[in-house]
Amino acid sequence: GFGRGRPSLGFILTDSRCWDPDSQRSYQDLFDKLDTNKDGKVDVAELRAGLTAMGISFRKGAAQKIVSSGDKNKDGGLDFNEFNKYLKEHEKKLRLTFKSLDKNNDGRIDASEIKQSLEELGMDITQEEAQTILQSMDIDGTMMVDWNEWREHFLFNPAHNLNEIVRYWKHSTVLDIGESIAIPDEFTEEEKTSGGWWKQLAAGAMAGAVSRTGTAPLDRVKVFMQVHSSKSNRITLLGGFKQMIKEGGVASLWRGNGINVLKIAPETAIKFMAYEQYKKLLTPEGEKVQTYQRFMAGSLAGATAQSSIYPMEVMKTRLTLGKTGQYNGMFDCAKKILRKEGIKAFYKGYTPNMIGIIPYAGIDLAVYESLKNAWLSRYAKDTANPGILVLLGCGTISSTCGQLASYPLALLRTRMQAQATLDASDKSTMSGLVKGILANEGFFGLYRGILPNFMKVIPAVSISYVVYEYMKTGLGISK
Repeated sequence: GFGRGRPSLGFILTDSRCWDPDSQRSYQDLFDKLDTNKDGKVDVAELRAGLTAMGISFRKGAAQKIVSSGDKNKDGGLDFNEFNKYLKEHEKKLRLTFKSLDKNNDGRIDASEIKQSLEELGMDITQEEAQTILQSMDIDGTMMVDWNEWREHFLFNPAHNLNEIVRYWKHSTVLDIGESIAIPDEFTEEEKTSGGWWKQLAAGAMAGAVSRTGTAPLDRVKVFMQVHSSKSNRITLLGGFKQMIKEGGVASLWRGNGINVLKIAPETAIKFMAYEQYKKLLTPEGEKVQTYQRFMAGSLAGATAQSSIYPMEVMKTRLTLGKTGQYNGMFDCAKKILRKEGIKAFYKGYTPNMIGIIPYAGIDLAVYESLKNAWLSRYAKDTANPGILVLLGCGTISSTCGQLASYPLALLRTRMQAQATLDASDKSTMSGLVKGILANEGFFGLYRGILPNFMKVIPAVSISYVVYEYMKTGLGISK
């Protein structure tokens, strides 16, 4: 973003507001001013120094981005023609954006036009928030942004448009906390057309695989506590680990992780495809997707993906709870369940799982949207890019809130999936289970195992973020 109070830049570019974008002269003056060592080229350092001297503060890497996108002959600097061309092309883009924002064609953008444009991109902001965004560009204090102000604000700022603002706030796939009910990722039109989306999905799947493997022991303890912990048989975190290591050695802490990692790929793919289809179905032709439609499409996509891979979920639970030597891998597990309990066993616990998607997705999205809007209204004075920590923080908090709400349903699901391994007395319907848990252990019985569940959130998010970034660089999709 840009600092305020910079008469020098206004003066250079506009020369008391009668600056003609087609005159070479003003560009030439600007170029000479920036080219401090007079070698006929403006390099990154000169551009950075020059812009800073003019009182333009902007994101790290912006100067680099300007030079590399304008530097056609790749000599590491912009000569006058390249410089001229960059500004002209950039200005063309800016003019198009300006025109598309100026809904009533009066040559100025006001707060309601900003608000409307952001709504079309699926972001709801209040009138006050729109005004804050406006003030960051408004130089003469009219609460209207005319073309000159718009151009000055963005000329050396590589963020072209409001789409970028929205893109920063994508509720990102980076967060794999091992709960498969998260809302799918949004991709921009250009990512869909350029095919960059599958690389992002691949990077996300890889990140999920590594982070799930890293936090698998906590996940296994959680499942144990969900199924076996009760008032008479308290399993503590340490006690659970000790029991497992005693029973099967350190390697047994990773039981059930294989299938947990395997199910990421089909699930991500189905969820993404389904999400795109549901969004089309739910949104009338030509309209933009609203938050509630995004929620519905996300929940339906989650349900579709879960339905298709649900047997893998059941096998994961069984393998996780398995004793040493009980199953020789996935296929053996599948064969044994089929032989002993028939096909129906593969859909045990399906109902609480489906019901659990709704509170999880709804609360996750709602909390994320409120955190996002709170951040935008408070800090988005000069840039919309919240920085990665803010994004990860918002995503982590929102999915944690979602988990809190849907946790009892997850617990019921796990219990039902595990039924063959329980005593006959514990087998029952969903409502029977709830009654039993409440009667025997009280309300908090529904939250057994939540401690390891929350303990794994931060390491899972951190691992998956780091791996995701490395994968993105490796696949060549770094922004």
